[in-house]
Amino acid sequence: MITACYHCALPVPPGRPFTATVLGQPRDFCCPGCQAVAQAIVDGGLASYYQHRDQASANPQALPRQLPDELALYDRADVQQGFVHAQGPLRDTTLMVEGITCAACGWLIEKHLRSLAGVVEARLNLSNHRLFVQWADDQHTLSQLLAELRHIGYAAHPWQADRAAEQLAADNRRALRQLGVAGLLWFQAMMATMATWPEFNIDLSPQLHTILRWVAMFLTTPIVFYSCAPFFQGALRDLRTRHLTMDVSVSLAIGGAYLAGIWTAISGSGDLYFDAVGMFALFLLAGRYLERRARERTAAATAQLVNLLPPSCLRLDGQGHAERILLAELALHDRVQVLPGAVIPADGRILHGQSSVDESLLTGEYLPLPRQPGDSVTAGTLNVESSLTVEVTALGSDTRLSAIVRLLERAQAQKPRLAQLADRAAQWFLLFSLGCAAAIGLLWWHLDADRAFWVVLAMLVANCPCALSLATPTALTAATGSLHRLGLLLTRGHVLEGLNQVDTVIFDKTGTLTEGRLQLTSINPLAHLDGDHSLALAAALESRSEHPIARAFGHARLVAEQVRSEPGLGLQGCVEGQPLRIGNPAWACALSASPAPMPPDDHGQWLLLADDRQPLAWFGLDDRLREDAKALLDACRARGWQTWLLSGDSSPMVHGVAAALGIDQAQGSLAPDAKLAVLQRLRGQGRKVLVVGDGVNDVPLLAAADVSVAMGSATDLARTCADAVLLNNRLATLVQALHMARRTRRVIIQNLVWAALYNGLMLPFAAAGLITPIWAALGMSASSLTVVLNALRLARVPAPRRPAATPATLATPELACPPSTS
Repeated sequence: MITACYHCALPVPPGRPFTATVLGQPRDFCCPGCQAVAQAIVDGGLASYYQHRDQASANPQALPRQLPDELALYDRADVQQGFVHAQGPLRDTTLMVEGITCAACGWLIEKHLRSLAGVVEARLNLSNHRLFVQWADDQHTLSQLLAELRHIGYAAHPWQADRAAEQLAADNRRALRQLGVAGLLWFQAMMATMATWPEFNIDLSPQLHTILRWVAMFLTTPIVFYSCAPFFQGALRDLRTRHLTMDVSVSLAIGGAYLAGIWTAISGSGDLYFDAVGMFALFLLAGRYLERRARERTAAATAQLVNLLPPSCLRLDGQGHAERILLAELALHDRVQVLPGAVIPADGRILHGQSSVDESLLTGEYLPLPRQPGDSVTAGTLNVESSLTVEVTALGSDTRLSAIVRLLERAQAQKPRLAQLADRAAQWFLLFSLGCAAAIGLLWWHLDADRAFWVVLAMLVANCPCALSLATPTALTAATGSLHRLGLLLTRGHVLEGLNQVDTVIFDKTGTLTEGRLQLTSINPLAHLDGDHSLALAAALESRSEHPIARAFGHARLVAEQVRSEPGLGLQGCVEGQPLRIGNPAWACALSASPAPMPPDDHGQWLLLADDRQPLAWFGLDDRLREDAKALLDACRARGWQTWLLSGDSSPMVHGVAAALGIDQAQGSLAPDAKLAVLQRLRGQGRKVLVVGDGVNDVPLLAAADVSVAMGSATDLARTCADAVLLNNRLATLVQALHMARRTRRVIIQNLVWAALYNGLMLPFAAAGLITPIWAALGMSASSLTVVLNALRLARVPAPRRPAATPATLATPELACPPSTS
């Protein structure tokens, strides 16, 4: 049994007695270096480092895979150009270190690197795990430093700022600083202002009273011009574009209160409003910051997709030798080797090898899927079991991963009708509230001039329609992200709203309700051959065909020659010098001029194998219903929907599927224009139609439907025309989407009702002078945060569970060789 080094987890060579006592037990080490480092940790009183490391699984086996040839890429001058800085013979860079659990990790990393000859400086920032290293280039290479870190139990890679992520982080830091400045200075300004109030003004001299007014003004000025700058910038933008938002009313409230306070500080008469300005700004900034962070969390799944690709890959040359290159150097039709546990770098087709591929981050399918030669693989997915040789078919923006990101961004950018109505309502409400504030202000000016400004200020604050504007888009963003994690990619923004209006659903058959993959179910020999030999002959012929039927016969053990395909009839060729035909019974028997026998039964699809003397064997093929098709139809019936099955296949098969699933109406042998005519007739009756399909002949139907869903295995054209794509090909996900659509509708209605009630009730209370600006600011922030938190409930979805398998083999009396016309 191979013993792993206690420090670095590499194998301990036999007969190497490197041991040390750690945590009261003797431990084995692979080399004197690991033994010395471990002993130094123990002698320094930091033996608990190993305990924390073990608890957190921060060991080399749990760290990201790094290969020696991948580390060597970091020594190339063109690669180092972006993150290594030269200062004469010295080089310095910043590394991101993974596996750090406590301060002992920082001590170990710095001490180990500084002990190396040529390393001038090593400083680790424990808060963000960034390591600054400076070294002499003539004594060490960067890959050697990375290997040294790996040797002591840490994985490191060059840290390079992503511009979008850095901009987002900078915006968050600025928003937090603005919030901090507002909170700190408001507290001081409030103390200065309160000292001028009659309740606290005890023996306050006029000179000190004047000084406190000016102190409050100077403390409030940074709040207005720094902390509240985003409000004023937004208001100017809105006025230029003639598009009113909450920034207009907020800016009027803050600016008006600040100018009124300045007038009081100069004239010495009236009330100071600086404490109100500071508190108002603090509440608004706090609410906006929390909303910002909440919305960022809902978009986390989309952001993760961008970072799925590996930095490098193994490219094979003409002799089959592997070379580690950067991903940017990869070209179309290159052959790459994907090792077990590695991420597939580009879309491609498997040339050699069989393995399982984990596509969970893209499709939501939590089980790895088997892949074999000829199958397509997607960039960003994980190779699980064994090595694969893949030919690159798409790179960069042409990959499926990039297409998914673009479609998801398009769906999130589009506003459905409900969101557009909410935006228009918010603008009209803001315009109405501004008019009311002006009218009520004039009225209060005649009734009580001292209170007029406070009333107007409270009205401006209380009636900011931010909650109304946030109610719909926040809920839609959260629901879209949740559905993507389940495996349904929304490519247009109206899907969730449209699913609540659907009353009719049209299904395609092959590839949608059925798996679209014929399986060999029976072999009936007719001559002297046994079943195995008959299958070997048939598989040899079918191995030369690209038709989907050929996959049902598996791999060929024999070699077929002179194979030619007769469209609509079958295949003809020679195997072991024997002429053979497989396909349509009459055509196959024409080779021997013998009559075609009757198939064993009427179920399924039967192909006949014959030679130049006699028929040899029947081969029965069946398609299967998807295991979760019945659950989807049950969900449709529970909603009272009318269900249709429209297919290009023959009527007996179509009606068999319809009977098995309880579909209301079924029609077969339909051309694309005939399917479209049925859809147009249904829409002419006022019905809202959902279409689920996958073929090229379904494209007109998908494009014309109110809501359309394409299977993940559909043609590129079908996926492009559909409103949503079922990435994981599981119909059960559509059931979850129907539930999510209803939940989203409820949440949106709840948000809109709450926002309308809040704004509708606050307006008369503020106009009556019953609400102060401070309470109005607090209520507005709480209202906005309430709708955001309510929408975030849609981000919590149960993990998808695979339904119990229910075999449902169906008859498929289709033509022998032409592809399905579903």
